[in-house]
Amino acid sequence: MGRVLSVDYGVRRTGLAVTDPLKIIAGGLTTVETPQLMKFLQDYLKKESVERFVVGLPKQTNGRDSDNLPRVRDFVSKLSKSFPGIPIDMWDERYTSVLAHQAMLQSGIGKKARQNKALVDEISATIILQGWMEGRGNL
Repeated sequence: MGRVLSVDYGVRRTGLAVTDPLKIIAGGLTTVETPQLMKFLQDYLKKESVERFVVGLPKQTNGRDSDNLPRVRDFVSKLSKSFPGIPIDMWDERYTSVLAHQAMLQSGIGKKARQNKALVDEISATIILQGWMEGRGNL
């Protein structure tokens, strides 16, 4: 059984989250610098079985496409060419950064840690994956 890996694609950094092999729990994996993302994924897939990617679909709060959408589409195209046997789902990522900050506040993480944008990206990727799992009835 393979994992599901979610991607919160950003210009500078990209947050990643992954399910356990049984696809019961979504958890943060890491945040990588976006220029190193494809190399990281190639290395990760050599060690772990991934059966699906879930990529955050950047939309504005009014539902219109965000400025980042063309970059995300380019990334998805590269991802599908690099890993042609792995399906890719897009999942609405609106409000994930807000939810990530709220989760950090509720968890009691200190102010300095809450300013860590890499952690916010990783938590956002986890929220995207959690939403996808709930939407699919995995939970």
